[in-house]
Amino acid sequence: MKADKASVTRLLKTARGQLDGILKMVEEDRYCLDISNQILATESILKKVNREIVHAHMQSCVKGAVGGPDAEEKVEELMTLFDKLAK
Repeated sequence: MKADKASVTRLLKTARGQLDGILKMVEEDRYCLDISNQILATESILKKVNREIVHAHMQSCVKGAVGGPDAEEKVEELMTLFDKLAK
C-alpha cells in the first residue's frame, strides 16, 4: 500500500472507536437520531480514508502505468471527480 500508513491507521482506529460507541448506544437504547448522526460521522471517516488510499494508488500505480506527460493532470481530474461522488 502506498498511502500514508500512519494516517490511514489513525483514521481507521477512529472509525473503529466510533463503531464501538454506536454499538453501545444501540445497546443502551439511545435516541435514534443521535445514533444516526454517529453513523454518518463514521461513514465520513471511512470515505476520507478510502479517498486517501485511492489517491495514493493513482499517484503510484496508475500514474506509473500511464507514464505520459499529462498523467498528473489526469490523476487530479479523477480525484476531483471521486471527491464529488463521495459527497
